[in-house]
Amino acid sequence: MSAQPHSPGFLSADTDAESEHHQIQRWRAMSPAEKLRAVAELNAAADTMALAGIRLRHPDASPREQFLRLASVKLGRELARQVYPEIAQLDEQ
Repeated sequence: MSAQPHSPGFLSADTDAESEHHQIQRWRAMSPAEKLRAVAELNAAADTMALAGIRLRHPDASPREQFLRLASVKLGRELARQVYPEIAQLDEQ
């Protein structure tokens, strides 16, 4: 058995083309509800990781401050300040 490098897939440089093909086929076979659930789960995981980063950078932040900082990350600073004007107070800290 010779060690050959995997040919990269189209979507990811670290996934071989055959594995990627199987993944794409699985996505195509998913119902719309399954796809929506998968996206919701990925969004929840991204929020969890973003909040973990916020807690690391701001260990004394209240839950409200954590929420506001997450909103700033997700919406962008300017839109978040329009939706949650109290975010301006975070700039002063």
